[in-house]
Amino acid sequence: MLLGDELHQALLTRRTVEPLSSRHAGLDLDDAYRIQQRMIQHRCAAGETIIGKKVGVTSRVVQKMLDVHQPDFGYLLSGMLYSEGQSISAESLIQPRAEGEIAFMLKHDVQGPGVTNAEVLRATECVMPCFEIVDSRIQDWKIRIQDTVADNASCGVFVLGDRAVDPRRVDLGLCGMVLEKNGEIVGTGAGAAALGHPVNAVAWLANTLGRLGIALKAGEVILSGSLAELVPVRAGDSLRVQIGGIGGCSVRFT
Repeated sequence: MLLGDELHQALLTRRTVEPLSSRHAGLDLDDAYRIQQRMIQHRCAAGETIIGKKVGVTSRVVQKMLDVHQPDFGYLLSGMLYSEGQSISAESLIQPRAEGEIAFMLKHDVQGPGVTNAEVLRATECVMPCFEIVDSRIQDWKIRIQDTVADNASCGVFVLGDRAVDPRRVDLGLCGMVLEKNGEIVGTGAGAAALGHPVNAVAWLANTLGRLGIALKAGEVILSGSLAELVPVRAGDSLRVQIGGIGGCSVRFT
């Protein structure tokens, strides 16, 4: 079985697999992104569509938690999207962890390399508070960069808040974030956690994908990376994230 097929089967059956990097010593990042593409092809063949992209492992606290020390990217598919107020079945995921993030909604295409922060802002329709619920198909989150890349950057699902803000009206680098779980504060951070500034993260994504001939497209959602450490979740948990100047987002697990 090809590794992309194996990961897709793990997604469908909600079972984990042994780390790919421990089974295939020569696996490099190019191999990992090819495995990722195979996994995405399976989902698209089943009727899902690509609706955006994400930057992963952007903050130092997450890099330290996962022992992965460089950003990566993955694809957002239509079956991953939840809206404010919807609940998520914890049984639909394997080992989920929640991240508070800033989501960018694009109004123009962005094609790297050479994309600047100013170009990212010109191409952005609005920003929104967001939860990304990451979920690894790799056993016990024992991942190296090759494992999370192959596993579509550990994408699970994501939830968009119900408020959209012009990114030019808020300092995205300084805006503070508070993440609550079951009414208790479990994480705090600021926009600067995402590669120094969330716009830096989106520009990095545009330029990295641009070298592969891939654009960020008008209408896509771009997740710019976690602003604090990952928070494990399970059935019965309720979470809320509040980001200064942008708004809040809530999610409940059943």
